[in-house]
Amino acid sequence: MPKRLSREFYTRSTLIVAKDLLGKYLVRRVGRKTLVGKIVETEAYIGPKDKASHSYGGKITDRTKTFYLKGGHLYVYLCYGIYLMLNIVTEKENKPEAVLIRALEPVGKYDFSKIKNLSNGPGKLCRWLEIDKSFNGEDLTKSKRIWLESRGEKMKKSRIKASRRIGVDYAREWANKPWRFYIFENPSVSRR
Repeated sequence: MPKRLSREFYTRSTLIVAKDLLGKYLVRRVGRKTLVGKIVETEAYIGPKDKASHSYGGKITDRTKTFYLKGGHLYVYLCYGIYLMLNIVTEKENKPEAVLIRALEPVGKYDFSKIKNLSNGPGKLCRWLEIDKSFNGEDLTKSKRIWLESRGEKMKKSRIKASRRIGVDYAREWANKPWRFYIFENPSVSRR
C-alpha cells in the first residue's frame, strides 16, 4: 500500500536521504491525470561549506531562501536560464541542504522505447511532470499536487552506486565528492 513520506524522512542527514530517496515514488497530479516516477538518481548538496551548493557561504537571496526551510519542501530553480531543477530540502530549518532529483523511471502503462528519454535528466523530468516555478517552496508532506511515496520496496545497498556530481566542475575539490547516487544498471539514469 502506498504511503506518503513523512516530515521525519526529510529532516535527516542529507547524504542518507539522498540514498534513501532511490526507489521512492514521486507522484504528480496534473488535472485528472496522475504521473508517477520511481526515483533512480539523486545528487546531494551539503550547505554553506559545499562550493557547489547555492547556499555556499551562507548566502540568502530571493532565489535561495527556500533552501533554508525545514526538510520536505521543494527548492525549484532555473538553471542556465532554460531548465528547471527539482530539489528536495533536507535537514532542519535554517540548515540549507538539499537533494537534486536527477532522474526518474516512469511508472505505469508506457512503452519504454518511447519514454526512454522522458525523465532521464533533471530538466527533462521537470518538463514531463509539468513542474514550474510555482512549486518552489511546496511542502511535500501536505501538497495535493506533488508528493513522495514509499510502496514497500526495499532498495538493496548493493544496487546503489555513487559517483562525483555532474556539472559542478567550478566547485573545484567539491566537484569530486561522491555525492551522486543512482540505481545500478537502471536504464532511466541520466548520461554524462
